[in-house]
Amino acid sequence: MTSIRNECSIRLGSAVFAVGLTLLVAGCGKEEAPEQTVARPVKAIKVGDVAQVGGRSFPGQARATREANLSFRVSGPLIAFPAKVGDDVAEGQVLARIDPRDYQVNLNNVQGQLDRTKATAARAESEYKRELKIFQEDPGATSKTAVDRKREQRDSARANIKSLEASVAAAKDQLSYTYLRAPYKGTITATYVENFEDVRPKQAIVRVLDPSRIEMVINIPENLISNAPYVTKVFVRFDAFPDREIEATIKEVGREASQTTRTYPVTLIMDQPSDITILPGMAGKTVRVEGDLPDQATGAGIEVPVSATFSPDDSGKTFLWVIDEQTKTVKRREVMTGRLTDRGITVQEGLKAGEWVATAGAHYLREGQQVRILDEKPEGGAE
Repeated sequence: MTSIRNECSIRLGSAVFAVGLTLLVAGCGKEEAPEQTVARPVKAIKVGDVAQVGGRSFPGQARATREANLSFRVSGPLIAFPAKVGDDVAEGQVLARIDPRDYQVNLNNVQGQLDRTKATAARAESEYKRELKIFQEDPGATSKTAVDRKREQRDSARANIKSLEASVAAAKDQLSYTYLRAPYKGTITATYVENFEDVRPKQAIVRVLDPSRIEMVINIPENLISNAPYVTKVFVRFDAFPDREIEATIKEVGREASQTTRTYPVTLIMDQPSDITILPGMAGKTVRVEGDLPDQATGAGIEVPVSATFSPDDSGKTFLWVIDEQTKTVKRREVMTGRLTDRGITVQEGLKAGEWVATAGAHYLREGQQVRILDEKPEGGAE
């Protein structure tokens, strides 16, 4: 019985050893899978490259360069209102008229007061001169006090003249304000009252716009806005005229990004074409841009977002993460910065136009790290 138990134990141990040996050999023969490198997504810009702005289309709406709701400065009933929606008007043309009679009466009154005061002043001047002459020829015939009194009367009359002259000028202005004139050549797009109505000061009467030049506001993402200063021409196409490109220029660039969209408003301005008419409210979009890359020789520098710069270890030096466009790896580079702008900071030395620069997460990158520029499609990804 004992020999049978020993034999079973030997056989069981042999079996366990064989299984362990088999697993060990299998494990040694299996190669360990290499660790897969994952590219870190980063926000980046290609500095001084206007093609980035031109490579995307930005929508906007046309608006007149000058447009205004016109109103009177005085109140009263309208007696003439020839303005009609759609009329083309010349600069200075009368668009509406308030009954001027009350203002004419006021002007006549203050003008009469001025005339009387001038006569009084002339008489006071004559009396002062006579009193002064008597005092000089025969001091006993009058007194110094009497001379001073005549001089005060003359000076008071002169002061009254100045006050009334100002009142006359104001009354003339009030009378002139009964005319509502076009401030510039334009087109009437709306009227807000009817003839013979009583109107108040600053009440909107008519709307006039100048369609000779057209503006359009587009919104540029913050990662592209630093390239806007290098754009010299923008070409716009409106939905109403899909086969026509209209040349525009940048009028102004907004200084503050939208809190919700993180885009900057950029105002384009263009002349009204001679063969077509762009009306305010028409929808359009940018189709291409032209521009000049910054000339580093002038010392102007290349503008980058402030978030792209960093100074490690309190070294006092400024660095950027520059991305190799071929290998998609980052390299730390020391640069010399210049002045701050509304949209970023200029780099005077250490950066070339056309290079890619990481604009966010500088403290999370490391030398030689593989990155993927956001908005780029990953390899093998869907379009």
